[in-house]
Amino acid sequence: MKKSIQRQLDARKRRTKKRIDKANWNGQSPMLTCPNVKYELAEKTQTIAGGGIGVAQQLVRQLSITESINRGCPIFMFHMPYSEADHVLNIAFNLFAGGSCLEHLELRRSVP
Repeated sequence: MKKSIQRQLDARKRRTKKRIDKANWNGQSPMLTCPNVKYELAEKTQTIAGGGIGVAQQLVRQLSITESINRGCPIFMFHMPYSEADHVLNIAFNLFAGGSCLEHLELRRSVP
């Protein structure tokens, strides 16, 4: 192999290694997190399609479903910034909120 090609390959390997180096990521946490959810009852009741997602996310956290998905579906070498569970739960919550296809994810992201 030519030395110039070998140098290019070595440089590419160094850049890739630097990009995925865990030391460059400061304490990344899962993207789908759940703050404490508080529900209140009112005389006038109005609901939205995704009104129960907070409860669903609490259930996911209490049952350690995120860790189970990441263990059972090891696709990524590093979970930075997203893990397998973030992708799976994103699709599941889209269905939960009334979406029926992946395009509905973008609709939900862009609605204020």
